[in-house]
Amino acid sequence: MTKDLGPILEQISSLTAPIILGAAGIHLLFFLVLVIWYRRELKTIAGSLDDFTRGLKHRSVLGRAAPLTNQIDAFVEDVNDVLNDPTRTEDRAECLRRMHILDERRSYLDSLSFETARNVARVMIEAYPLAGVLGTILAIGSAMQSSKTAEAAATMSGIVTRFGDAVWSTFCGLAAAILLMFVNSLLETRFSRLTQSRSHVRDVVARAKRELAMTAVPGARVSSPEASAVSETEETTEAQQTQQAEVS
Repeated sequence: MTKDLGPILEQISSLTAPIILGAAGIHLLFFLVLVIWYRRELKTIAGSLDDFTRGLKHRSVLGRAAPLTNQIDAFVEDVNDVLNDPTRTEDRAECLRRMHILDERRSYLDSLSFETARNVARVMIEAYPLAGVLGTILAIGSAMQSSKTAEAAATMSGIVTRFGDAVWSTFCGLAAAILLMFVNSLLETRFSRLTQSRSHVRDVVARAKRELAMTAVPGARVSSPEASAVSETEETTEAQQTQQAEVS
């Protein structure tokens, strides 16, 4: 059984470097898929907020060349301005009427799949140096197996060959890790902005539903100082009229 392991280890160790390079190429393609996914998600969020705020009177106007993250931030601020100003009754009514747009497209708020794929792409970068070390160990093991069965000259030639495989596997593992870490560093900020944009949209949607639904409830009490003053004046007037009626 020991004799059978020699050729197997030799073949595996010779394939370690090509396998690492192939995996790194697939990893780069996976990052490309994440970039396409990221842009599609941003377009979906920006499009939904654009439809939601289209009827507002005071609406941010950004060019199509503006980054999608800036457009999303501007739309979120537009909605917050409406929610913070109770006097903009028409805009609040328009937002309430268009609330179904955000409800029908809530799939854009599902970040679990993207976050999982992003985390896998980031964490698996650490596997490439380990794969290089594994290739080195396999090359050394293959050389040790061949030294037990071969002659001295053949053994030295095999050790030199396996040593070359060990060096190349280590080099490929480290080079792939460095390249992928560089690519990840370029994309990390953009992916984080997508997560932040989703969080901001979730917060503003929850707040809009809560506050706009309260204003839409018939007979709901308004807590503003002006409304309270008007209510107190009406109650005082009714009390005076009642007293005059009793006296007469």
